Amino acid sequence: MLSLLLAAVSQPINFDDLGLTRGIDLGFFTLRWYSLAYLAGIILAYWHTSKAIRTPGAPLAQRHADDLFFYCTLGIILGGRLGYATFYAPQLLTEPSELIKLWEGGMSFHGGLMGVVLAFAWVSWRGKLNFLRVADYVSVSVPFGMLFGRLANFVNGELWGRPAGPDVSWAIVFPDAGPLARHPSQLYEAGLEGLLLLIIMMLLFWKTRARFRPGLLAGTFTAGISAGRFVVEFFREPDAQLREFALSTGLSMGQWLTIPLFLVGLFFMVRALVRPPLGTTASPPPA
Repeated sequence: MLSLLLAAVSQPINFDDLGLTRGIDLGFFTLRWYSLAYLAGIILAYWHTSKAIRTPGAPLAQRHADDLFFYCTLGIILGGRLGYATFYAPQLLTEPSELIKLWEGGMSFHGGLMGVVLAFAWVSWRGKLNFLRVADYVSVSVPFGMLFGRLANFVNGELWGRPAGPDVSWAIVFPDAGPLARHPSQLYEAGLEGLLLLIIMMLLFWKTRARFRPGLLAGTFTAGISAGRFVVEFFREPDAQLREFALSTGLSMGQWLTIPLFLVGLFFMVRALVRPPLGTTASPPPA
């Protein structure tokens, strides 16, 4: 009896048994969880940044935050899609009709990050703001989007992990990934790049004087999310078209792309820590 019970418990989880749907059916239109995840991440990031810039010594005013999130949204969408096409699916660059089909999935974190950085640079230059301090204040909120985005990936049953051994009791059989039970790597990413990093960034911003060391928060975010992504890639199944690349180089494309990001983040962390912090009476942002 005990052996039968243990055998039943050791059975992998079937994704279809979880009762998840890919969106809300409105009859004439299905509202995708993936779209709602992007929307929730942007709204929460905007809310928190608006709250953060009301603290003493903030480097930007509300009007700058309004501009910033408009351009960041564009940067996430355009950068994420173009980054995916560049790094993971180059054939999309020659098929514009397929490239614009965002609803079919295919967004690159690294491309989205580059789009956001360009948005920071544009708003900072136009408003004569300190780029690093703007990045510090906004980077605290970015893990909101990572958390909801990876949860949406899981609900969609996409970006699944590598096959898991029999000792992984939480392994899942995904409907489009064959009969093998796999790591739910989307949840690993949601935990590391989303929830854990969000807690770290919030504590640094609200419980320490990290925001008065230009580059420290942005560097922590960059290094933290890179480290989390590097670790999770050991459990995540590489894209089909890049499987041979991962086998031949020993690391996935995602891991190779995170290495320079981690070094950049580490550089700004060290740079911020060796320089004297700003005083709490920093100059107010331009009116």
